[in-house]
Amino acid sequence: MYGRKGYQLVKEFDSGEKGQLKPFNSKLFDEVVEECSQNHLVLQSLIRKIQQEGLDVQTTRNADHYGALIHHLSLTRNKRCLMAYVFNRAEIIQDLAWKVGLELLDLPTEIQEKLTQSEKEYFKNHSIALKSCMGKLGIELNVDMVPPKDPYIKVRVVENIDEGIVLSDKTTNFASHSMHFLKRTDAEPYIARGLMEELTG
Repeated sequence: MYGRKGYQLVKEFDSGEKGQLKPFNSKLFDEVVEECSQNHLVLQSLIRKIQQEGLDVQTTRNADHYGALIHHLSLTRNKRCLMAYVFNRAEIIQDLAWKVGLELLDLPTEIQEKLTQSEKEYFKNHSIALKSCMGKLGIELNVDMVPPKDPYIKVRVVENIDEGIVLSDKTTNFASHSMHFLKRTDAEPYIARGLMEELTG
């Protein structure tokens, strides 16, 4: 009560590694929503009581007024915590679209399992908007987030990629632990998904 659940929700999000998602805490989220409903009911009840006593809600300063104020502040705090939780998760989901790929299936399974259905829909809609923008501009905005020094990089295949992959200048198969010299733009989607790693030095 009085905003503690909302505080727990935000604290749990903050305890995670920066930029990483934890599974959506539906149980605690629902408890915060329920606490908001309880605060609202008590707030309405106290306002009705003040009105039934013939007092002015705006100017009265009695126990009921201060009780209503506490429940109002608790309700407001919990709502802000709920919005902060959802907004911060949404920012990470947007970031995934830029860094990992614009298709939900591009996301590693362990990340997909942490998303709610509405978050998956949000990811899809954000990706559609990005694709539309990039299509109109004729530029792939999610490639080379850091300006490259060299257009080609050396990579090692981390996981076996069985199917033939068509790259911009050749078609090849990538066996696990094989090394290749590829265009950065071709390799980046696979690096982001953890299927390849860039070899430096």
